Amino acid sequence: MPTELEELVGLVADPNPQVRVLAAEHLVPYSISEPSIFKTENLKPIHNLKLLIKDVPSTAEHIITILINLAADNEILENLTSDDKFITEVLRQIIVPTEPNANLLSMLLANLAKSDSFKSILHKKQTPPDELKSDEMVINQLVDLFVKEAAYNKHADFDHLSYLFADLTKHAEIRHHFVRRQDYDGVIPITKLKVFTEHKSNIRRKGVASTIKNVAFDVPSHPLFMSEDEIDILPYILLPITGNEEYDMEETMAMLPDLQLLPPDKQRDSDPNIIQTHVETLLLLSSTREARDRMRDIKVYPIIRETHARVRNEDVQDACDRLVQMLMRDEEDEKLTSRVEEIGDVKDDKHVMEDDDDDQIVEV
Repeated sequence: MPTELEELVGLVADPNPQVRVLAAEHLVPYSISEPSIFKTENLKPIHNLKLLIKDVPSTAEHIITILINLAADNEILENLTSDDKFITEVLRQIIVPTEPNANLLSMLLANLAKSDSFKSILHKKQTPPDELKSDEMVINQLVDLFVKEAAYNKHADFDHLSYLFADLTKHAEIRHHFVRRQDYDGVIPITKLKVFTEHKSNIRRKGVASTIKNVAFDVPSHPLFMSEDEIDILPYILLPITGNEEYDMEETMAMLPDLQLLPPDKQRDSDPNIIQTHVETLLLLSSTREARDRMRDIKVYPIIRETHARVRNEDVQDACDRLVQMLMRDEEDEKLTSRVEEIGDVKDDKHVMEDDDDDQIVEV
């Protein structure tokens, strides 16, 4: 005999819209505390919830929130990501310029990307709205949504798409996509994200930092990362970890132009996890002699020295120590082998992000 909560779950599919919205609203907290009530009758409640993301916005808001939370359950997550019709509907809705639940859909997509099977999104296509000015590849549409923010949809900032990109770039084929110039606009996708490393949103900064780091595991693309005419990543990594410290004139004049004569109120990123991620990206890029020489020429060491001294965080200081060892070593002393494997767990062509917040299911 069904419990009262299981009966409430059944009311989500009631023909009466007022009953549906009340049931969905009351079930939101139970999607965190008691996910098992949604797994009865061979996941029939999940089947109903997937259909109801197309309900009126006031009901769909609660339905999507429930699915965001339930994605923490591996069985439910695999059910969601294996349902192509459901994924197609989520992707269709999120690019509608007037979609009121676009931010929630961003969170849902970010959680779905915890499943390795979700990397198939790379091959999905749909016709984009004219306003988006994108191509038919869904991954490009999501990047363009992220870039346009509320200018595209006044109801959304799309910040959580950065977590989606961070998880997707654990996979080699998606890393390759992010460093490949796209035909429709002639732009390398990762360059669209790099400009947000100093954004006001902690979520956006954190997700972008992790995405850049994961893409940097693609060692053959390192020359593109370092080239001022291609990705030109260094200013966008160094600025967030730089504060208002004063350097010797000789050091200052050798630094990148963007880092010279910074204002006295310049602050480094307030989140030590983000700082650690940027330093580890520099460590990844230092795996080639050319990149190390470039970092020495533009005086990366003094910036890392000050970061180590001023950020009281053991993980940040450890990352700084490792980078300093790379930059200060005697290149003639021994032949340097690739150090990529030391920075994170790389298994089966994927990097498992170490930032606790990035690697967790978003709960609402």
